[in-house]
Amino acid sequence: MQFHSYDPAEGHGLPHDPFKAIVAPRPIGWISSTDSEGVANLAPYSFFNAFVSSPPIIGFSSEGRKHSLANIEATGVFCFNLATRAMAEAVNQTSGAYPAEVDEFEAAGLEKTPCSAIPAPRVANALAALECKVTAIHRLSDLDGNGLEAHLVLGQVVYVHIAETALIDGRFDIAKAGTIARCGYRGDYAEVTETFEMLRPSIG
Repeated sequence: MQFHSYDPAEGHGLPHDPFKAIVAPRPIGWISSTDSEGVANLAPYSFFNAFVSSPPIIGFSSEGRKHSLANIEATGVFCFNLATRAMAEAVNQTSGAYPAEVDEFEAAGLEKTPCSAIPAPRVANALAALECKVTAIHRLSDLDGNGLEAHLVLGQVVYVHIAETALIDGRFDIAKAGTIARCGYRGDYAEVTETFEMLRPSIG
């Protein structure tokens, strides 16, 4: 087997950077927040995931100081809304570079509803939503200690909403929900349509 190998600092030598395609699929953090004046914001982040199960902690990385980061720094809360195939166009619409005073819920024609435990809205028709209170915001740095224009936001889930239509025999059915993921190159996404079971081996 031959490999195309390279040092990222020296360039990948390919027509397109493969990094985001290799680390994929990645769940989409569709993050809602408000600014200090109460203006709602909604934006998708492809650097997103869960990090701890008990207590549940999720996080996303913002490359550049975007409105979501500023809002979360000011309020200490945010909400994750599940991105699904049925809502993919709306998710994409909210990725636009809108001015701070624009409410992306309105721009994308989405109904918002108040969260239960935090002062921020959530997407009313999202099949699942996780309300979070911030536990940490870290400015990321490189190996030389240089601060990057990227921040990791971590939040503990304090309230959960799940549409009953997505619950099958008491389990959240990701395939029925049609959860979508980011797959690397521009415009590349995937929809979960099926899963398979593989249990951990019993050792000893």
